[in-house]
Amino acid sequence: MSDAKATVLYDAPGPRARRLNTIYTAVTLVVLALVAWWVLSRLADNGQLTAEKWSPFLQANTWSTYILPGLWGTIKAAALSILLALVFGVVFGLGRLADTAPVRWLCAAFIEFFRAIPVLLLMIFLYQFFAVFDIVAPRGLAFWAVVVALTLYNGSVIAEILRAGIRSLPRGQTEASHALGLSHWQTMWKILLPQSVAAMLPALIAQMVIALKDSALGYQIGYVEVVRAGTQAASANKNYIPSLIVVAIIMIAINYALTVLATRVEKQLRAGRTRRNPFARVPAEPDEGVVPAHRAALNSQTPGGVQPAP
Repeated sequence: MSDAKATVLYDAPGPRARRLNTIYTAVTLVVLALVAWWVLSRLADNGQLTAEKWSPFLQANTWSTYILPGLWGTIKAAALSILLALVFGVVFGLGRLADTAPVRWLCAAFIEFFRAIPVLLLMIFLYQFFAVFDIVAPRGLAFWAVVVALTLYNGSVIAEILRAGIRSLPRGQTEASHALGLSHWQTMWKILLPQSVAAMLPALIAQMVIALKDSALGYQIGYVEVVRAGTQAASANKNYIPSLIVVAIIMIAINYALTVLATRVEKQLRAGRTRRNPFARVPAEPDEGVVPAHRAALNSQTPGGVQPAP
């Protein structure tokens, strides 16, 4: 099926280009290997690779006392703030596209205000605000300050992402829905919003990853998350570099899992438009490679899509 193949505006690399690409790849790998060797040698010279530094992570007490409670704190704050930010983003993103001018202005002012404030400053302010006015119990001050700050900031960004996604859709869809008798909000909710979410899903997932990483800023107001737990474990075991490396590996693993999940959800959303069951497994299509533009044009003119000999 030639029409399913990707086309490019240039030919595939020739023998000389392939040799250069191989050389560049080899040089890059050598440089990375040298950098890794230098870093490991420096760590070894400072005694950071000894078994004594890493053995605490083979003990269950280190994980049950420090790492796992901190990891739960990170996941709990990030998950709740992401859910609330999605609701916030949908409400204010649609509010910026409302028919009523005061609603648009109010939503725009709210979004721009919280987008401009640094997340850490917002966390500190909310922590003091909740404490002074006794809005939250003392035990939950840090948690709710982190959650609300991440919700307000990331929700404002998500609102702008959704607004941009809706604005990027063809105007004819809005006109057609109005011609069918749908109201403004029905058009937004049933026609435009689902399409914008599918189109802007990579940007939305990137913002969720940012929310997950920004939860570490709660360290400054005493919230126990994985970074704070890692430093506490390092202080107890006197192994700061290994502890930070373990924390970094945990964060990378969580972000990678979130990215894989987002990729699968995106495939389901796109394939679900033409399938009865949008949650069924999407069959993998064979990779047919990249075909130059002029050869793709020849394929389209050839009966049955048979590619002529080069």
